Amino acid sequence: MKEKEYINIIKNLLNSKYIGDDCAYLKDLGIVISQDNLVEEVHFSLKYATPYELGWKSAMVNISDICASGAEPKYLTVGLSLPANIDGEFVKEFYNGLKNASGDVEIVGGDITGADKVFISVTAVGKTVGRKISSRKNAKVGYKIIVSGEHGSSSAGLKLLIENKKAPEKFIKAHLMPKAQVDFSKKIATSIKSNYAMMDTSDGLMDALSQIAEMSNVNLEVEFDKIPYDKDLENFSDYRDLILFGGEDYQIVAVVPENVAKDFTVIGEVKEGSGVTILSNGKKEFFSKLDVEKKLFNHFKN
Repeated sequence: MKEKEYINIIKNLLNSKYIGDDCAYLKDLGIVISQDNLVEEVHFSLKYATPYELGWKSAMVNISDICASGAEPKYLTVGLSLPANIDGEFVKEFYNGLKNASGDVEIVGGDITGADKVFISVTAVGKTVGRKISSRKNAKVGYKIIVSGEHGSSSAGLKLLIENKKAPEKFIKAHLMPKAQVDFSKKIATSIKSNYAMMDTSDGLMDALSQIAEMSNVNLEVEFDKIPYDKDLENFSDYRDLILFGGEDYQIVAVVPENVAKDFTVIGEVKEGSGVTILSNGKKEFFSKLDVEKKLFNHFKN
C-alpha cells in the first residue's frame, strides 16, 4: 500500500474534519499543528548528511508545513530516537542545525529515546492571528497558479549524492539544507481576502498540483516553460521529471485569485475538469491522480 491509502483509512476511521491538509487548523485555539517523521535509510542517510545538516532539514521540513497553511511558525517540539553508537557530539551538532534553521521559531521540548536507527519526529505549531489559512479544497475555476521559487534542484542533489558526485554543489546544498518559504507565505496569508489553496512541494510539484486538483474537483493547467528552475538542470537527461516529480524542494504552490497572483510567478490557471494538464511545446499532456502517484516516491515500496 501507499502512504495516501493509509491516510485515507485513518481519515475514514476517525471521521475527522481536520485530516486532509498538512496542518490541522484548530480554529478554537487559534493555531495550526503539524507533525513529520524522518527515518534513517528511508528519508535520509548518514552517509550523505552531517548531524548539523540533518538537524537543519528536520526543522525546515516542519516549518514549511506551517508556511503552506498560511500560519506564522512559532514553536517546535522534537522527538529523537538514537542507536547506541551515536555520541553526544552528534546530538550537539544536530541541535545546532535545528536551532540555526529555526531562527525565531522556538524549540520548546521533546523526547529522546533509544532505537536501532536514527528516528526524528518533529511537531510544529503555527499562530493564525492576522492570517487567512489555506486549504487544498479552495481552488476555483479562473484562479491562477503561483509558485515561490525553483523546482527540481533538491532531487538533482540527491541524484548526485547517490552517484557519489560532489558537483554542482548548489544542487546538493538544495537537498541537504532546504529553506522554508516564510516570506512568500506571509505575503499571501496577511493580505488575501478570498479563500485559497496552498501546499508545499515536499513530495514534488506535481504531487502538490494533483492533490489540490483532487480536493477542489478542478483541473490545474500548467505551462511547463513558466515553471522556474535552475537552467543547469538541463544537463540531466531526466531534468523534466526532476522539475515535475522531484521532491524536497520545499517551495510553495498557491492557487489564488488573479488580483493576488499579479505580484507572483504565475505558472498556470484553474480550469473545469480534474487532474493536472501540462502544456509544453504546443502539446497538452493530462495526468490523472493515478498517473502522478505512479511517478512519486513511495515510503512503503518493497
